[in-house]
Amino acid sequence: MICISISEPSVDACKALLKNVEMAEIRLDMCNFDSEEIEEVFTMPAKLVATHRPTSLPDKERMELLKLAIHYGAEYVDVEYEANPEYRNELVNYARKKGCNVIISYHNFEETPSEKVLQNIIDESFIFGADVAKVAVMANTQQDVAKILALYQYEGRLVAIGMGHKGKITRVMAPLLGAEFTFAVMDDGRSTAPGQLTFSKLENLLNQLSNL
Repeated sequence: MICISISEPSVDACKALLKNVEMAEIRLDMCNFDSEEIEEVFTMPAKLVATHRPTSLPDKERMELLKLAIHYGAEYVDVEYEANPEYRNELVNYARKKGCNVIISYHNFEETPSEKVLQNIIDESFIFGADVAKVAVMANTQQDVAKILALYQYEGRLVAIGMGHKGKITRVMAPLLGAEFTFAVMDDGRSTAPGQLTFSKLENLLNQLSNL
């Protein structure tokens, strides 16, 4: 499944996009929606991931926005691997009560750590309460790409992707290797991570591969 990452500041523009997709990540740290707008968005019928990356906003306020998204129907909530344990535990427990899947996500915008380090991060993510572990790391070499794709040999619900130009192939291969989903950006949308493919291009590539 392809998950569209949406960072539209306009709630109307966001809702218009959601009418045409099956799954989307709503980047609340970029959208700046108020509580009423969060209700409008997260009551839409698409499968939605609520994400609010750390900003100048205090964790307590960030958490309240994510809780609102969960309350109004988010299918997943994304919690950073490095998050304060108190913040993480409260969000995980709230999501559990509401039947919302928890994604524990690790991002490294500089490099791809060793496969052993990445597997330890994945194991810890499940200990922290993840339903889905997400690893997004900068792929600087073909060896990095191999390390990322090798993670799919292990058990558990996983999204492992490489960022940057060399990491694009991992975004294509992820769903073919068992990823919960992979990320793309709308054809005329704003990219939210380096190396994201457009929805149309990624969909076309996946269709071609599935027909081989």
